[in-house]
Amino acid sequence: MGRRTGRGAAVWRAVVRSAVVGAVLCVASAVLPGRVAVAAPDVPSYAFADDVRSVPATTGTTGAARLEPGATYRSSLRGEDKAYYRLELDGMSDVYVSVTAIPRAGAALSAGDGISVSVQDADSVTCSSDSVTVGTAVSPQPLTAWGARELLPGKGLCRKAGTYYVVVERTGTGAGSGTGATTGAGTGTSSGEEDTDLSDGRTWDLELAPVSEAPLAKAAATRVPEVWDSSTPTPPVDEPVSVRGGAGFAEAAAVEQGVRSDEILPGQTLFYKVPVDWGQQLSATVDLGSAEKNSGYVVDALEMTLYNPVRASVKDTGIGYGGSQKSASLPPVPPVGYANRYAPSDPTKSLRFAGSYYLVVHLAAQVADRFGEGPYGLTLRVRLGGSVQAGPGYARQSVPRGFFDVGAPDPVPSGGGSLAGADTSGDGASGGDPAMKAVAVGGIGTGSVLLMVLGVWTLTARRRAAAQMRVNAQNPTA
Repeated sequence: MGRRTGRGAAVWRAVVRSAVVGAVLCVASAVLPGRVAVAAPDVPSYAFADDVRSVPATTGTTGAARLEPGATYRSSLRGEDKAYYRLELDGMSDVYVSVTAIPRAGAALSAGDGISVSVQDADSVTCSSDSVTVGTAVSPQPLTAWGARELLPGKGLCRKAGTYYVVVERTGTGAGSGTGATTGAGTGTSSGEEDTDLSDGRTWDLELAPVSEAPLAKAAATRVPEVWDSSTPTPPVDEPVSVRGGAGFAEAAAVEQGVRSDEILPGQTLFYKVPVDWGQQLSATVDLGSAEKNSGYVVDALEMTLYNPVRASVKDTGIGYGGSQKSASLPPVPPVGYANRYAPSDPTKSLRFAGSYYLVVHLAAQVADRFGEGPYGLTLRVRLGGSVQAGPGYARQSVPRGFFDVGAPDPVPSGGGSLAGADTSGDGASGGDPAMKAVAVGGIGTGSVLLMVLGVWTLTARRRAAAQMRVNAQNPTA
């Protein structure tokens, strides 16, 4: 969100700042959330949503905490335990829940370590499932998987209104490769002396983001387009514009078509978001700059993943690194269309929404061992093809409001339920900005006092001026 500015006298700005800062500092400590502690001195920790809600995980369905579409939640997953959360759904909307797990920096991981996410009904029927692993790079990074309750034609399961459960669990062998000593090939395998996070029962933080997609006002075509431009587009070659990638989905840097330059540290993950409308076709290329020295080779050094608005993985690409500059492009993907959800497989199936698509870039921690701590130059080239088309025509707003729109303000998933994204605080502040709420709360009382003081000061000054005029009139000077 941009910082609000305005015109006014310097004196007035100073008075307001001195009066409001005290109130903001007192209130902000209660409403502004913290981040995960930074485990490495140079790599920022994952940035949770500003309005994230803490929610406990249960190891069974009994007592499972309820998740409301439109809100964002923070929880945790320990060792081999399963974590359960509850959804109360109607029989008309599609609901998606993304889960991002954050291994601690420096964690000992094996290639199969990751998470799985499923949505189940009250009768233990699995509506959907997805999983993700760290892969052969074994570099600690945010891992995102998703689950859904979809109301698709011909699918008889999970269509009823009622209680559903989101089930999250760790995957992996529990035996060790890790981020310790690397082999000569730079693959990141360890000596085997250190147990992994899974076998040690270490806790991973979780971010859960449920979203509800409204039904259509009238039936739409279910036939998936069979013909689309699958040629590899030419990456843009404009002069790069500097940008700073975010440290989480909620802090993703907004980028559009063009070329952006950034820097990345080994072990760091950067998030960018691109608005993609119905009918548009996204392509992206990432360039990694050369190192100051060449010392071996790191397999799977850089990875870029494309996620759709509900944070479901669409496509990814990766490159190895030997110290010289490298470039990688996402494979061509179809244009965004509502009917893509009826495709038999990804990536087409995931390109079903308009909205913010995410490009997530990770540089493996092992790069520091071979080529130095960096930072390394990063160039992101984004192109939007196709032509904008009309949307499918939803019967009502999705939750959060405007989530599947392009050009609308970023959704503020603070309220949950049907009022998600709306300002229900009653204080006149923007619904999702804790800092503005602090200013509003502190400013109501403080502002009233200021107005009274200024009023008295003005009245006193006028009376003094009038009295002086009378004195001058009675005692004129030559």
